[in-house]
Amino acid sequence: MVLSSLLGTTVEWYDFFLYSTAAGLVFGDLFFPTGNDTVGTILSFATFAVGFLARPIGGLLFGHIGDRIGRRRTLAVTMSVMGGSTTLIGLLPTYQQIGIWAPILLLILRVAQGVALGGEWAGAVLLSVEHGPRGREGRYGSYPQIGLALGLALGTGVFALLSNVLSDDAFLSYGWRVAFLVSLLLVVLGITVRLKVDETPAFRQIEQRQQASRIPLAQLLRNPETRRHTVLGMLARWGEGAAFNTWGVFAISYATSTLDLPRTPVLLAVTFAALLMAVLIPLSGSLVDRHGARRMYIVGMTLFGLSVFPAFWLFHATGIWGFAAAIALTLGVVHASFYGAQGTLFASLFPAEVRYTGMSVVYQLSGVYASGITPLLMTTFLALGHGAPWIACGYLAATAVVSVWAASRIRPTDVYFASGNADPDRPAHPTATRSAVAVK
Repeated sequence: MVLSSLLGTTVEWYDFFLYSTAAGLVFGDLFFPTGNDTVGTILSFATFAVGFLARPIGGLLFGHIGDRIGRRRTLAVTMSVMGGSTTLIGLLPTYQQIGIWAPILLLILRVAQGVALGGEWAGAVLLSVEHGPRGREGRYGSYPQIGLALGLALGTGVFALLSNVLSDDAFLSYGWRVAFLVSLLLVVLGITVRLKVDETPAFRQIEQRQQASRIPLAQLLRNPETRRHTVLGMLARWGEGAAFNTWGVFAISYATSTLDLPRTPVLLAVTFAALLMAVLIPLSGSLVDRHGARRMYIVGMTLFGLSVFPAFWLFHATGIWGFAAAIALTLGVVHASFYGAQGTLFASLFPAEVRYTGMSVVYQLSGVYASGITPLLMTTFLALGHGAPWIACGYLAATAVVSVWAASRIRPTDVYFASGNADPDRPAHPTATRSAVAVK
């Protein structure tokens, strides 16, 4: 079960972040040849943002399906759509070959990627956390989160390898395509593993009791408590989305273009930071079982807000080694501290019969402003600051403040994942103090 959830999210995030890496490095030249590097990069990041606009559609569609027919079968469909879209991007002709159809087709495939990922994240978290033993829900809820780090590490690592062994012309001609075509093999493996996993106990209870919601979104919005948690969850997500898409996406383009740092070392630095995050996320999940999901999330988000200005100072002052150190700290350590808690925290907001839909709405709808437009905003803020990053830093710090406030307003519920709901504040057993999945 854990392997299925982790492998699935890794493949999905690998596919999704391949696009972000390529958007910062090659898509501007190949699909948006405007003659101006900045404009080309902005247009490339605009198609990156479109994927986030499509994710709420996928979240609503697959959230409804997941709450109606189950987590397992829904996730097999999302992986198939993602893998097919990514493979086709790897085969897509460039602007020079087919003209305006090249960016149009790229945009369509990016939308398909967004729809697929929109249904993936919540289902993968639920496949793990709803199987988790009582008292270890936090650790189990952190396992799918590792997929984000591994997917980013694979994406940047493959690009670093290809750019290192190929000339610039060969990399732009066909090298970048190899990374996208590899996705087909990973997807076949992921679907095979995923279909062997049993449905979660929480959903089986719903089926046995015939309590599946007819229209999960309507039920979600009708209930004042779930409606309130939906809004608070979306605000709590703001800082996380802005943080990851700054350190894992925008920073690559920023380092190679604005700071003129060498491409391969930059990609290797991000790859190392992502691997470090993958190692530390389970530790964050274990701390959730001891101290509570909300507390871990608030502490980590506070550290993010405090680290923004020092990180950009290191970017500017100390070259590639300073960039590597800053990325390792912000992405590898700080991001892991709150991202490992996020899955369990958001799962705790909703009862099982609308949990897939609720988590999808929180994560994917907030992704439009929290994640998708972040590279665009950061590029714009840099232009407004005439290359100085301090306006951008102020924005990132503000998102952390909003997220801390929202997370602190989340109320605990009084039931457990195993009985169809989450218990964010109470220990798993009356006498347990070290294993509570708390939102304290």
